[in-house]
Order: sequence, then structure tokens, then C-alpha cells
Amino acid sequence: MKIKPLGDSALLVSFGERIDEEINEKVHALTRAIEQANFEWLVEVVPAYSSLAVIYDSALVDFESVKRTIEGIEITSERFEGKLVEVPVVYGGEYGPDLEFVAEYNGLSVDEVVEIHSRPVYRVYFLGFLPGFAYLGGMDERIATPRLEKPRLKVPAGSVGIAGKQTGIYPLESPGGWRLIGRTPLRLFNPAKGPPTLFQPGDRVKFVPIDESEFIELYEEEWGEGVD
Repeated sequence: MKIKPLGDSALLVSFGERIDEEINEKVHALTRAIEQANFEWLVEVVPAYSSLAVIYDSALVDFESVKRTIEGIEITSERFEGKLVEVPVVYGGEYGPDLEFVAEYNGLSVDEVVEIHSRPVYRVYFLGFLPGFAYLGGMDERIATPRLEKPRLKVPAGSVGIAGKQTGIYPLESPGGWRLIGRTPLRLFNPAKGPPTLFQPGDRVKFVPIDESEFIELYEEEWGEGVD
């Protein structure tokens, strides 16, 4: 574990530089321990793949004090097992305009890409970029594909994308540069619910291929309106 300053009111705790499930579990174990301790100086903890940022009130405490406190926290070895969420996805067509490119780029058929992408059970490593945007670990490198050179200005909510060796789902309509291979009818972020995000770090995700008619039916049930 390495700790270094991150500006004048935050520090970064790093457990390594690779995407690894065991390392990510340490990140979230320490995150939970810090949050549960409820330090008066704590502003926020922001976990990532292999590190976490601890933001503190510099009027109450300094870097060295926070560093010593974190070094003294014992990380539990108990594994956190989140919920399993099945995510229906319609692949290709207007819902996944980059699916054919992903297949061609990797020397695969479209059906092979869908089968490879929907086979694993993915781990939610952390949330970021947008509220409820889950960065998923465990994607097969056979379908790894670079981002778009020029991001789209509008990516529909629920779009499933690939960026390098990562896969994820856009919870809200937004600009984005990931290669879009499909779309889920599920609503991933709803501020009227508690918690507002469908996924939490440590949860597991299984993609389930569906056809367009199933997508439309599920979308109308989930959103209470027709597909945009």
C-alpha cells in the first residue's frame, strides 16, 4: 500500500497499477473501513480499480495525520460478495452500431462477439464518469477494441460499450467514445429511488442476449414510455 498527496486536501492510496479482482477487493475493504469509522475530517472516499482517493477537510487535519490514520487501519480479509444482476441486452443494429466493427477488428463473427461478451460474470470494480456508470472487470481480451477516435455527442441511456479491455453501460444519455455493441432496457440510474444506482461496487453482472421485441417490451415497462 502506497500513500501520496493528491492536492492540498486529499491523498491517494494505491495497491498497484493493474486491474485485478483481489486488489480491487482491498480497495473496497479499505473504503468501507474508512467510511464506517466516520472520521470528522472525512469529506469523501472515491474508489477506483486499484486505488482510492481520500478527500479530507484540511482545516481539521493535515496530510501526515490522515496518512498515519489510514496506515493504522486493519483491512478485513472477509470477502464482500455483492448481488448478481442479470442485464438483458439487445445486441447490434441501431442498438449496437459498432458491433460489426468490433467483430471485424478482432477477426470474429458478430455471433462470436455476442457469445464472448455475454458469457462471463463481470465484477463491478467501481462507479464513475456518470452517476451509476459501472466499470466492469472480466471481459475477454479477444473482443478488446479501441475507443472511437471522435466521441459521439449523444449516446442513449442503457448503451453497452467496449473501450480497450473494459466494458460498461451508459446509465444516462451523454456524449461518449466507447464502441457501442448493444443496449439494455434497464434503468441504471433513478434519483427517485434509494439507492439511485442499480449497481454497487462488488456486485456481479451477467449480460443476457434478448431480441428487439423483448427489448421494446421491457423498456416500456421500465421507463413507462416508448423507446427514444
